[in-house]
Amino acid sequence: MGSSSPRRSSLYRNTLAAVTLLGCTWGAWTWIFAQGTIAQYGRRAPASKGPRAIGLVLLSPKGKVRLTPIAIMVDGKFYDAGSYKGKPVPMALDFGVVYEGFRTGVSQGIFTITQPGQLNHNWIAEGTWLPAGAKPPETSKKYETPVIEDTDAPPKLHRGSDKPATPAPPAPRVPSVPASPPAPPVAKAPPEPQSIDDPNRPLLRRGKPDPNARREAMKTFEEDEFATKGKAATTTAEPAIQFIPAISDAGGPDPRPYTYELKPQEEASYRAKMLDLAASELRAKAKTEAPASAAAKHRVPAAAKPSKPAFDDVRLRIFDLSNSNEPVLVLSAKTRVSGDVLEPEEITLVARTSLEGELRRLFFSETNSRHLDVEPRMELIDAVDADGDGRGELLFRRTSDTGSAYSIYRVTADQLWPLYEGTP
Repeated sequence: MGSSSPRRSSLYRNTLAAVTLLGCTWGAWTWIFAQGTIAQYGRRAPASKGPRAIGLVLLSPKGKVRLTPIAIMVDGKFYDAGSYKGKPVPMALDFGVVYEGFRTGVSQGIFTITQPGQLNHNWIAEGTWLPAGAKPPETSKKYETPVIEDTDAPPKLHRGSDKPATPAPPAPRVPSVPASPPAPPVAKAPPEPQSIDDPNRPLLRRGKPDPNARREAMKTFEEDEFATKGKAATTTAEPAIQFIPAISDAGGPDPRPYTYELKPQEEASYRAKMLDLAASELRAKAKTEAPASAAAKHRVPAAAKPSKPAFDDVRLRIFDLSNSNEPVLVLSAKTRVSGDVLEPEEITLVARTSLEGELRRLFFSETNSRHLDVEPRMELIDAVDADGDGRGELLFRRTSDTGSAYSIYRVTADQLWPLYEGTP
């Protein structure tokens, strides 16, 4: 009497199994949806694998333009753009390759290679420069709307002379001359391909080659107005050569500016902080490099505070490289902190702000022309997206006792990480 019917027990078991299955199914779908949501918001944009070439466009005051190759990224790795696949012409300097010039991430114009060659055994390229916003020159004949006569229009009267028009006298008869045999057909030269090297190699951003342009696979350039690029700037009003970083990438990300907007008071505050940090770095470096004997002879009393060095030719540039509103500061200046009356020291300081708003040193160098074998001179060119991930890197020209080369550094939390360092 107290036992339940078999039908009711079976119904209870079936209902329990259905509820359990529904709960498991709902939990599984919830987990999948959560994982999809996490993956959607946590996934980073895919980084470019290249090919992506970085060069430096030189604009002469007289209007001449030239490109110096720096580096080329292929499959995420950087190579010397002046030698990568360099037979007979480096891949980064092939005919028709197009570079877009940038200043702090803002487009300045388009450079198209028309002739690669060598200058002092270094590869360079000449080309055409089209400034941003300028209209490209028209290479084809202007289209004119054809005039079609309306045959259905009513006839028009034309007033002419009262005298009938006299027929023109017949042309004098010229004795027939036997026709000369037709000239043999001239064989046309086959069109030159766009790529004069391996046709299977990857291509950079390319434009339409000019079929009338004269091409030389190997041309030797001579020194011209660009030879003054390494000399110090004069006090005359002569305009200087412009240096514009340029990128060639057929499918790279959209560029964005790397400027960091500041009020004049904020910029002055950052300038003072960077000079104080540079003075601290100079004092620390002088203390560690001074010999013990010299320190004993010229020991400074404990109560005496070292004087702050004086700085000249101070240049401060501030960037927002990662679009995070966190400034990256690059200071260059000259000083005579070591007492050298012959030549001042040239310093380069790179820093960024911490979470507390204080400056954190990332890089510091001090040198002059007599110590380039120990410490190269670091000259900031600009910020450029070298690897195509949307973030900016710092492009420097490093000058040592053996020559000059270009280097690209990524700004990390505590240092400059070299992506590419060229050799002179």
